[in-house]
Amino acid sequence: MTAGRTGAFLSGADQRLAKPARSQTRIVWDNFRRSKLAIVGGAVVLLLYLMAIFAPQLAPHPYEQLNPGAALQAPGSEYLLGTDRQTRDVLSRILVGSRVSLSVGFVAVAILMTIGVTIGALSGYFGGWIDNFFMRFVDIMLAIPQLLLLLLAVALFRPGLWTTMLVIGFTSWPPTARIVRSQFLSIKNQDFVLAARASGAGATRIMTRHLLPNALAIIIVQATLWLSFAILLESALSFLGLGVQPPEPTWGGMLADGRRNMREAYWLTTFPGVAIFVTVLAFNLLGDGLRDAFDPRMRRR
Repeated sequence: MTAGRTGAFLSGADQRLAKPARSQTRIVWDNFRRSKLAIVGGAVVLLLYLMAIFAPQLAPHPYEQLNPGAALQAPGSEYLLGTDRQTRDVLSRILVGSRVSLSVGFVAVAILMTIGVTIGALSGYFGGWIDNFFMRFVDIMLAIPQLLLLLLAVALFRPGLWTTMLVIGFTSWPPTARIVRSQFLSIKNQDFVLAARASGAGATRIMTRHLLPNALAIIIVQATLWLSFAILLESALSFLGLGVQPPEPTWGGMLADGRRNMREAYWLTTFPGVAIFVTVLAFNLLGDGLRDAFDPRMRRR
């Protein structure tokens, strides 16, 4: 009996000792789901992308369709969010406009993160004249107001969807380059990097296999936060008439069209403004949640 009890006790202890440690992905997920606001932000972002993908099917009317006799019609049963001066359905235009805003944000962030991560990685790893060259160029870019760069670039090229994506992407990378550089500077002299260098690993292998994965957390967080900023920039350019051109609907363009009738037709500016607000807020909540999940010390602070 005693031997049986002892065996059972040892078996339970062995089971506890044999329990596998949680993976880094599981730890990040457990930290992330503790934040209700981050979960809400992620759910809203997912809903927005689904809405953008299925916008033509969800729109109650074609976004360019004219409805004679329905100019500036208030929200009601037929037009849930009202109509504009051209008798077009506001809800349909907001749904289709989400495709423009989200696609501009996604492509622009992909461009700026590619440039910023590449320059930051090269600058942080090699140092010396390479670091000085890239960082002085970054200083020059940061010294010029970004809106001025955007206006200059758009003035040189024909405004449109791809022009907006490229202009935002090629003018927004300097902050990311600085952040990635600082991460590489803090990691490249750690023991595991020195061991990889001593084993004969080349610079490309060290950066891609050892340094970049350890900086991936801050890169993901930066990409999420830049998505919201890129959407704001696209809305600002469209509001000024320098972004995506009509008849393609954009949230910024709808704000510009509706400002003439703000007093008698509040819905022309209110609902596109709410769409921008909710989208930017959702991406910011998601970015803050990811930051806390990757670095729990930020939550305690």
